[in-house]
Amino acid sequence: MDAWLIVLIAFVVLVLIAFGSKIVKQYERGVVLRFGRLVGTRNPGLNFILPIIDRMTKVSLRIITTVLEPQEVITRDNVTVKVDAVVYFMVIDPVNAVINVENYKEATIQLALTTLRSVLGQSDLDELLAHRDQINSRLRQIIDEQTEEPWGVRATLVEIKDVLLPEAMQRAMARQAESEREKRAKIIHAEGEKAAAGTLAEAAQIIQSQPAALQLRYLQTLVEIAGEKNSTIIPLTVDIVNALGNGAKLAQKP
Repeated sequence: MDAWLIVLIAFVVLVLIAFGSKIVKQYERGVVLRFGRLVGTRNPGLNFILPIIDRMTKVSLRIITTVLEPQEVITRDNVTVKVDAVVYFMVIDPVNAVINVENYKEATIQLALTTLRSVLGQSDLDELLAHRDQINSRLRQIIDEQTEEPWGVRATLVEIKDVLLPEAMQRAMARQAESEREKRAKIIHAEGEKAAAGTLAEAAQIIQSQPAALQLRYLQTLVEIAGEKNSTIIPLTVDIVNALGNGAKLAQKP
């Protein structure tokens, strides 16, 4: 009889050890409740709890990546856009994540969706396209303020992945970009013409003050024309050109 009692006791002890042994992984923390009351947390490794009396909830401390559902948002300047975003968050306080919120993952995702619609609704389209990093920072800050203290969850990063515009808006922006490119091209062309005109005016002043420079330019032009070998060249000197010009002026006088 004593042997059966010893066997029974040994069996009960083994069962208690089997059900009371809990392994907590390196990236987890165990939150223990005894009769529904918080006892404390358990660190990574082999831990023992009282079966039936204690209940352990394991909480992962790794960063959780969640792609938010595409959201149709009306911006402050009344443009409807569809936005894709991704949020990265992690548990920094396992006790609050278990005690203060029923499902911290779902709660954080729903809060991120609500915050995304709210922040984008207060932003202009130009701000959304050109200053996305500022909007990402604002989103993370707002989410952190509502999750870190009560839930023990920290949003480490919030990124807007893509912004889909209506086709009519895309065509309008394409026409605007083309107009901007044409305007810049015309401005650059006009600036080039202005610079060329100034250079030609300076060259004309130099030639007018130095007749020999005109003769050298004339000879250079003759050399360029002779290289084509398809023209007949009649060389004229500056004196002949000036004489022809003076004769034309005398002929015009009454």
